[in-house]
Amino acid sequence: MSNIKNSLYNLRVLEDLARKETSIHLVHPLTKLLTTVVFLTMVLSFGRYEIVGLLPFFFYPIVIIAVAEIPIGPILKRILLAMPFIIGIGIFNPVFDQQTVSAFGLIFSKGWVTFLSILIKSCVCVGASLLLISTTGMDSLAAALRMLKVPKIFVLQLLLTYRYIYVLIEEISRMMLAYSLRAPRQKGIHRSVWGSFVGQLILRTFDRAQRIYESMALRNFNGEYHTGKIDKICWKDIVYLLGWGLFFIIARKNNLPMLIGSFITKVVN
Repeated sequence: MSNIKNSLYNLRVLEDLARKETSIHLVHPLTKLLTTVVFLTMVLSFGRYEIVGLLPFFFYPIVIIAVAEIPIGPILKRILLAMPFIIGIGIFNPVFDQQTVSAFGLIFSKGWVTFLSILIKSCVCVGASLLLISTTGMDSLAAALRMLKVPKIFVLQLLLTYRYIYVLIEEISRMMLAYSLRAPRQKGIHRSVWGSFVGQLILRTFDRAQRIYESMALRNFNGEYHTGKIDKICWKDIVYLLGWGLFFIIARKNNLPMLIGSFITKVVN
């Protein structure tokens, strides 16, 4: 029971963080969305053997976390949840890519380089996406998508799917509470009632979803999800987008760690 409540709380953490009023939170949602898209595009454009060139892109999430006052724990926890899928994608690269490369006096398979590159790209991209949600909120993101002329059916589907997760977990919490009250000595749900439990859960969530839709219809819902008034983009938002975009382009075109290392070596010598 406590695990269900913790899951519901963890889902709402990002929405709670999005209600802050730091300088990052006050940036226009469309600006933050476009900045994240440019960031993801630049990161994913790197070759499969590139590792050192990806390191400067950690600067973006680190700055956002610091300025927006986002606790790093919830972000890392969600990145770790995605880690099994990331490892599952790249773990076979060392098997299929048997070419060798030497570095730091060691010889190892290029497949491990590819695997590490995938790991870094995935962690950085997942982290940037989570930071976008935790500094903007789903409603504001939906408004930004509509400003980009994304069809409202896709935006509505995204929002309702996101909201339906809350409904599903709340229904699971109620059903588990009712089950524990009727069988106080039973630890967890007995396997003999798993089928009926899932069936009841589906029926209850469908009924709950229908009541939600009827409530929306009574409030003149016509297919457009209104997210409130969104301010116009100002010059600060443009500077934010251009500044980060310029940094991403420079970091993509130049190997900044190598350039900094060469400069330090020349200064020392």
